[in-house]
Amino acid sequence: YVQQERGNIKLEEENTNKDLHKKQKLGIVYEIDSYIVERQGEREDMQDAHLIMQDFTSEIPNLHSSIYRVSLYGVFDGHGGVRASRFASENLHKNLRDKFPKGDITVVEKEIRKAFIDAFKKTDEDFLKQATKSKPVWKDGTTAILVLLINETMYIANIGDSQAVLCRYKEDTKTCVPVPLSVPHNPSLYDERMRIQKQGGHVKDGRVMGVLEVSRSIGDGQYKKLGVTCTPDVKKCTITDNDRYVIIACDGLWKCFEPADSINFTNKILQNDGSSSKETEENKTRNNRYETACNKLANEAVLRFSGDNVTVLLLAIRKCR
Repeated sequence: YVQQERGNIKLEEENTNKDLHKKQKLGIVYEIDSYIVERQGEREDMQDAHLIMQDFTSEIPNLHSSIYRVSLYGVFDGHGGVRASRFASENLHKNLRDKFPKGDITVVEKEIRKAFIDAFKKTDEDFLKQATKSKPVWKDGTTAILVLLINETMYIANIGDSQAVLCRYKEDTKTCVPVPLSVPHNPSLYDERMRIQKQGGHVKDGRVMGVLEVSRSIGDGQYKKLGVTCTPDVKKCTITDNDRYVIIACDGLWKCFEPADSINFTNKILQNDGSSSKETEENKTRNNRYETACNKLANEAVLRFSGDNVTVLLLAIRKCR
């Protein structure tokens, strides 16, 4: 039995090494592991949706050889129903695939923002067509935040108040700090409020027309003529050796956690682990720690009386050795 167990461990190590050599040959420097947790919380139903496409590369036809990896992750926070969030989670990636720039990595970097904008617009238009044909008319809406990984660079597209935060280690202070990868679209923000007012809407109690809590969304057809837009903000972040993980979550988490608080909370869980001498055991322990951290983060939001659905998508960053 001992010999067989040792043989299994050796085989696992050989498979791990083969995978590692394959990734290094492709050019991959940082491996991404994803962990997802959803909590209904105090709401009557679950209106969030999410998207994890580790191998988005295979979805994109005629991809240039300079692009060796494309992955896509997303969180969608629905309101007024589940239809908009589910529609976005099922269709936004298809529209992004169809709009994905042709050419080498330099062309893609220049045109990826336009691809995001066009994909969000197409998704919004298609959903609103279905919404207006329905009787009664659907009034659902959803926020959307996507993290698109191309080679070793993340592109973050966001509408609404879901957010993505990167944990980055600072060598000068020997501490981890939060790096915001998105800006929540609150109707009270000056630029958002001005756009709404110019199109005939108004902001009352931090909400569009005193009702809608976000100033950008997919769906929400009744507010689209009042300045609510589906145009995303797009940010770029190149992964470094000092980057640990990314937390992507709906506002159900961020109502209870400041970015720095979320990083500190997560790190305490990640640091509370046992060490192992074998790499395969270390990988198992690492996975368990991130799964635990993701679960506890979502649970804590519920315990802090978030009062909302909570979806947490954690992207762990691991350097290929």
